[in-house]
Amino acid sequence: MLGPQQSQVQTRNIQARQFDTGDRAMVMRSIVSTMQDLGFIIGRADESLGTVSGSAPAGGMRMTVSVRESGYDKIIVRANAQRGAREVTDPVAYQNFFNSLGQSLFLDAHLID
Repeated sequence: MLGPQQSQVQTRNIQARQFDTGDRAMVMRSIVSTMQDLGFIIGRADESLGTVSGSAPAGGMRMTVSVRESGYDKIIVRANAQRGAREVTDPVAYQNFFNSLGQSLFLDAHLID
């Protein structure tokens, strides 16, 4: 019984990161930019819901990223990727996304183009 639940916890840890900013709008813009830089075509971005969805035709991947506030100075970003009907569980795919997003947030915060 603990097996599937442990697997879900591991997956959630791979798919989510916390960022030290309270600027939700900046995070949303950075997510859109990061996804586009990684070859995704944005299909929907809803700032009020805190979600961005897109697809990467080259890799056949779809990704939905959600943003939620954690206190007044932290944002939690969770990404969920799929290839076809299967969830992407490879940590490297998420690490690449979050590394790129972290760089984008850093550059935006320090006004570097």
